[in-house]
Amino acid sequence: MQRYTKTAIALHWLIALLIIAAFLLGLTMVDIPGFTPTKLKYFSWHKWLGVTVLGLAAIRLLWRLRNAPPPALATIPHWQQLTAEGVHHLLYLLMFAVPVSGYLYSYAAGVPVVYLGLFQMPAIIDPNPELKPLLKTVHYVLTMSMAGVVVAHALAALKHHFFERDDTLKRMLP
Repeated sequence: MQRYTKTAIALHWLIALLIIAAFLLGLTMVDIPGFTPTKLKYFSWHKWLGVTVLGLAAIRLLWRLRNAPPPALATIPHWQQLTAEGVHHLLYLLMFAVPVSGYLYSYAAGVPVVYLGLFQMPAIIDPNPELKPLLKTVHYVLTMSMAGVVVAHALAALKHHFFERDDTLKRMLP
């Protein structure tokens, strides 16, 4: 069985956990009524997770460009291989688009991103009350799209493991 590299496996699972954490934190923070210290803290953590995912996604993409993944298993039909490849491309796109859209939304709202509470990230747009609602919607739609694609990806891996009984999932397990 040809496996993914240890680096690819580590980046896959670390980014997956951070995306899930950011998603759950995002759902929690927007449901907190009013303007509270807890809500502000959760927004900061959510932004930190987003910036971290963005940085790790860049590292992962660079790693992937220099280190080809193992070939698809011969038992997997061609249409499933093409679908998996498309899903992976979409996941890479969303790993960049979701944090960037949140970053832009934050700055359009006039709220800086202060990574880990230590340093302010550069403002690439000025506060823009007209753009803020559009960027909020874009961030939400991209986030929910990512959630759907992540769930589909996980279900496909579980299908291969439990129903097809092939090594698809095992190749990505630590």
